[in-house]
Amino acid sequence: MNFNLQSMNPSSSFVATRDQSLSVFNRPFSQSHSFLVSNFKNGSFLSPINTHTRRPKTHTLFTTPKRFQPITGCLGERNTPAKELRQILESPGAHQGPACFDGLSAKLVERAGFQYCFTSGFSISAARLGLPDTGFISYGEMVDQGQQITQAVSIPVIGDGDNGYGNAMNVKRTVKGYIRAGFAGIILEDQVSPKACGHTQGRKVVSREEAVMRIKAAVDARKESGSDIVIVARTDSRQALSLEESLWRSRAFADAGADVLFIDALASKEEMKAFCEVSPLVPKMANMLEGGGKTPILTPLELEEIGYKLVAYPLSLIGVSIRAMQDSLTALKGGRIPPPGSMPSFEEIKEILGFNNYYEEEKRYATSKYQLYADREGSNAYSIQRVRDDSEQRGQSPQDPVVEVITPDVYTKYGADGSRDPFSGIWSRTLRIKITGRDGFEKLDVRVPAGFLEGITNIVPALGGVNLKALLDDAAEEVGGKVLLDFNDTMGDRIQVFLE
Repeated sequence: MNFNLQSMNPSSSFVATRDQSLSVFNRPFSQSHSFLVSNFKNGSFLSPINTHTRRPKTHTLFTTPKRFQPITGCLGERNTPAKELRQILESPGAHQGPACFDGLSAKLVERAGFQYCFTSGFSISAARLGLPDTGFISYGEMVDQGQQITQAVSIPVIGDGDNGYGNAMNVKRTVKGYIRAGFAGIILEDQVSPKACGHTQGRKVVSREEAVMRIKAAVDARKESGSDIVIVARTDSRQALSLEESLWRSRAFADAGADVLFIDALASKEEMKAFCEVSPLVPKMANMLEGGGKTPILTPLELEEIGYKLVAYPLSLIGVSIRAMQDSLTALKGGRIPPPGSMPSFEEIKEILGFNNYYEEEKRYATSKYQLYADREGSNAYSIQRVRDDSEQRGQSPQDPVVEVITPDVYTKYGADGSRDPFSGIWSRTLRIKITGRDGFEKLDVRVPAGFLEGITNIVPALGGVNLKALLDDAAEEVGGKVLLDFNDTMGDRIQVFLE
C-alpha cells in the first residue's frame, strides 16, 4: 500500500490515498512525531554517510502535529523487534537488560518493566543442559531456546550467538537462524572453539583478520535476509591478549559495520572509559557480571556518564533461581515446605503464567450449552466426554457429571413426511438416562430431548433392543416424571430411564 502526501505544510492536513506512489519520501515514515528522510528527491538534500555505521544519516525535514502520529498504526503495521531495539539505542540514557534463559524468565523481565532483555549462553547452558558454559551447548539448542524466549515476550531480545559456531560461513548461518527465531539483536565474539565464559580462565581468541571477517559475514547475512537485526560485536582479547588489542579490534568491528561494541572483562573504570572513547558514535555495551567478575560493578548513572548505552546483567536471574531452589530443597528434605514469603501463591503463579488471560480469551469461543461425545474406548461402554465453558468447568462438582445434548433445530417434527405427529410434542420433554455401576458409583447421568431416540443408543448401546418409541407413546400425554426403564444389564450395571 503506497501513499501520496498532498501537503508539506505542518500546520495543514494531508491525505493518504490508496494505490498512489509516495512522491516525497523514499523510505517509510518514522515512528516519532517527525518525518525523517535520508534523500529528498526533488532537491539537493542528500545525507552524508556515517563512517562507523556505513548508513546514511537522517534529518528532520518538518514536524507534524500529534494527530498524525498514528498513521502506521492505522495501517496495521508494527515495528519489528530490531527496529524497537534501535529506538532504544537512539534514546538517551543507559538501558538495563537482564539476561534470561527460558520463556518464564523472559516473561518476568517483561513484567518487571524492562524495555528489552538478553539471552545468556552461560545461563541457558546451565538451565537446559546442567553443564558449564565451556562450549557444550550447540547452535541448534541455542536457536531452539531462543525461539521459545522470543515467542514468550513482546520486548526485543538480544541473543547470545557465542562465536558464531564456526568460521565466517557458520556465522552467516547463525545470524540468519537468529533472525528467523525472532531475535532483535545478536552478540558475536572472537573466541576460538570451544569457547568459554568471558570471566573464566583459559580463553583464546582468533586472529584479527578472522575476527573482523566474522563481523563482515554477519553484516552480509543481515543484508541477504532483508533484516535489520542489531549486530553486537564482542571481543574477549582484553583478558586473552591486552587492552590495546581489544581497543584495536573494537575500532575494526565498527568499520566492518557492527551496530554495538562490547569488550568483555575490562578490569577497571579507567579501561571502561578508554573503551567508550573508541568510535564514539557507535553505542557501547557493558557487562555487569554479578557476584565477582573482573569488571567493576557500576550504577546505571555511572555507566551513562562513562558513555555506555546498553547494560547487561547476565547472572542475576539464574543465580537467585539456584539459591531459591537450594533453600526450597533444604526445607523439603527437613519435612517442611518453603515459607510463604519465599514463593508466590498459587494464584500469583497462575497470573504470571497467563491462566487468567487464557480463561478470558477462552470465553470468546465457548458454547453456551454442553456437547456430548460418546467414547467407546476402554472397558466402560458408557464413558462420555464433557465439554463446558470455563466458568461451568470450575464450578461443577466432579461427583455430578450431568451432560446435556444439543439437538439441531431441524428436529422439530417427528413425522417423516414433515407433518406434525402427536409424538412430536415429546420434544418438549426430556429423557434422563442414569447408569449406576455394580460398585455403587455413578457412571452416567445424562439428559437428552425425548425425541432424540437414535442418538440415545449411541450413548447407551444396551438400549438398542428396547422399543423406546412405544414406551414414549404410552407416556406422551402424562404430566410429570415417570420411570420408563429400570433394569440391570449383562455387566451388572443398573440402567434407569426417566421421562421428565
